[in-house]
Order: sequence, then C-alpha cells, then structure tokens
Amino acid sequence: MTGPLPPASDQHLAAEVLALARALIRVDTSNAPEAALGRPPGQETPAAELLAAALEGTGVEVQLVAREDARANLVARLPGSDPDAPSLAFVGHSDVVPADARDWTHPPFEAVVDDDGWLWGRGAVDMKNEVAARTVALAELARTGFRPRGDLWLVVVADEEDGTAEVGMRWLLEQRPDVRPTWAVNEGGGLRLNLTDGRTVLTVSTGEKGTYPVRVVARGEAGHASMPSVGRNAVVILGELLTRVGQGMPEPLGHPALDTLLAQLNGAPVGPGPAGLEAAVRKASLLHPALAVDLAALVGTTMAPTLLAGSTKRNVMPARASVELDCRLLPGTTEADVEAAVRRRLGDDLPYDLEWPESLVPGSVSPWEGDHATPLSSAMAEVLAARGETAELLPVLTTGFTDSVYLRAAGDVVAYGFTPLVATPAEVVSAGFHNADERVHVDDLLHGVRFHLDLARRLLG
Repeated sequence: MTGPLPPASDQHLAAEVLALARALIRVDTSNAPEAALGRPPGQETPAAELLAAALEGTGVEVQLVAREDARANLVARLPGSDPDAPSLAFVGHSDVVPADARDWTHPPFEAVVDDDGWLWGRGAVDMKNEVAARTVALAELARTGFRPRGDLWLVVVADEEDGTAEVGMRWLLEQRPDVRPTWAVNEGGGLRLNLTDGRTVLTVSTGEKGTYPVRVVARGEAGHASMPSVGRNAVVILGELLTRVGQGMPEPLGHPALDTLLAQLNGAPVGPGPAGLEAAVRKASLLHPALAVDLAALVGTTMAPTLLAGSTKRNVMPARASVELDCRLLPGTTEADVEAAVRRRLGDDLPYDLEWPESLVPGSVSPWEGDHATPLSSAMAEVLAARGETAELLPVLTTGFTDSVYLRAAGDVVAYGFTPLVATPAEVVSAGFHNADERVHVDDLLHGVRFHLDLARRLLG
C-alpha cells in the first residue's frame, strides 16, 4: 500500500464479500475419509490461497502454515501498536462436509445466487460466509489505515469438520505459541429466534460440549446361523443394549452456563436439583422449537448410537458385536463421569465391554455477563445497539464442537461464536446446516463485514 484509502461504500463491500464467498464455495474442500470422497480429504490450500490473495497489498502480514502441503492454514495479522495491549482474532475454518449434488436444488459447489438474493452452496453458512466477511473486514481495516492498539488476527484453519488428521487448529496452536489472542470471534451463533413471548434473541455461543466416544462390545458365543439357538448371538445382546440406550438423550445434570441461559429465557433462576432443571427446560422449550431441541440435549451427556459392527459373514452368528456411542458432554465432565453414565444406562445384567476409541476432548465455556462480563461481550452488544439492533444477545452452549475449544485450552482466550444473521431465518440455517440446499442471504454477508469492522474498532481502536 502507498497510503490509506478512503472507507469503502456498502455497495463496494457487498460486492467484494459476495465475490470472495462465491470463490470460496467453488473450491471443493470437502472433508471426509478418502474412501468416501475418492480423493484425499480437505484440500484446503487453494481456499487459503484465495484468502491470502484477498489480503495482498493491504499491509496485513499473511502466512500459510501447513503440516501437509495440501492442507494449509491461514494466519494473518494486522500488528498492534502496543505489544502489551489486548488482541482480537477473527477465526474460521475452510473445510466443509461433503455434499451429494443429487439432493440439491442448485449444484453445491457452483455458488449460485438466485433472483431472491440467496447464495446457495456447501459452506454458505458453515462457514465460508463468515470467513469471507471476516477477511474483507480485515482487509478494509488495513487499507483504510486502521492501526489497532493490540494485534488483530485472522486465523482460518483446515480440518475442523473432522479433526483427526492433526493439521488444523490444535496442531497450529502447538506450532504457533504467538497465536494467543485475548478475544476470539468464531462460528456457532447468530441465529435470530422470535420467541413466543414476543422477545427476539440472537444466539451467541459462549461454550461447546466436549466429546468422548465409547464403543460398547456385546459378548456372546459364536454359532452357525442355521441354528440360532446354538451359541449366543452377540447381535441379539447388542440389540437389547441398544434398546436401553434408546436415542441417547441425557440424564439431567446441569451446568452454570446452562443456568444462565435458562434464567434469561425464563426470567427466573433455575430451581434446585434435577427437578428444578427439568422444569426450567420445559418452560424455556415452549419459547421456540429450536430451543426445545437444543435444551433437551444440553442438560447432560448424550450418547447417540452411530457405528455398528457385527458378523463378517452372513451365516456366522458372531461372538462379539459393537456399537459406537457419540458421547457429547458438558464442560467439566470427566472420563469417569461418562463411563458411569453409560454403565447406568446399560445395566449390569448383560455381558459387554467398553472401549474408548479416542481420548476425551473436554468441553469449555467462556465467561459472559454479570460479575464475569467481558469487554468482548460488552462490545458486541454496543456494536449491535449502535446499528439499531433491538434483539437480546442470548448466551448459549452448543451441542456440537468448534475450534474455540482448542483456543480456550491453549491460553486464557475468551472465545464466542457469533455472526449477525438478519436476513437468513433460523429455520433456513438449521435446515441447510450439514444438509442439502445450504444457503445464506447475501445481505447477511455485508452485515457480517460491518459487524466485524465495528467490533475491531471498538475493542482495539
């Protein structure tokens, strides 16, 4: 850059962010096992290169950091004037879940914009829309001469949707101890919910549940399938165990972050014990269908049955059959807590063993309000209010998992998931999330840029 440029108009920013979002969607960064894709997973480097090109010449320091050449992470920084000042990171991931074009109205990697202003494509809401908005915001800040007090980062990583390749956020934070922002804004919130009591809320993800999958191995005795009464078919035992697991919904345990959420929704503190928690959840669930689904899964450890294994031959009744339970757990839950919950569900009158295919990834939560209010939560509310937003910010725990868990674990990072969705209804987001016909309204791309511009100026200006 030769010198600062005047601020760009909304029309210019809208065109810039839409062009970048469409270019990102057209890069197929589907992340799944190679056997399912027919090619190596991810292939995120071309997306990272697109982002680097969007920042070229702005004065932002840009690096591609990769453990594998085809799976690069982007680390960009607008240096702060004070090395001791707080810093802010815009965070995202460049990979997406696979998409079967046969199920889509428009091809998932063509980034079609229809006559009603909808941008269709895999990644339109998860989360190439947010990545594009955060990149354009950083570029605009840099080229207009904004110099933050503390560092302003953009970190866009590979392999968030799977995470097993150790090429994304967890690996990056091990390699780059300098990437330790004070505050981070990631994915996970921004849904606009019109409640039945007349209020409107915008969700902010303040924390995520953790994961600790368990394999339940039913023990039986092998036999010939032509004589089902000879031996003891482990598949039959597994079927009985699966009946006890059911859908895998949790026993009510509760968590302080859940209490905060329920108290804001209900206008009253959560009553004591499991009965008080269940009553609060029932009341809050009447406020919106999305809350009914999420709150039921948030009260404790879920254990959804997914992967099944039995005999390797049709005519052999196996001595062992298994199911993997995808266990999602509240922050603070231990390995012993999960094992105890699974064993309570399964009982002790049938023969089975438990195996642990992966180590525990703990959930985590950032402070939000009251005695624990943070400059980031205050700034978010102020930015939205200044733009005329009347909806309440609602701090939520997410049932899924984001890279904010790794950010919090690596240092004292306050990480929230949020981007303002004004024109894209919550039901459209939910219907397309990891599903066919994923789409976002193009107006929300500009809303995202403007929000991040104002947030950075308020926090670091």
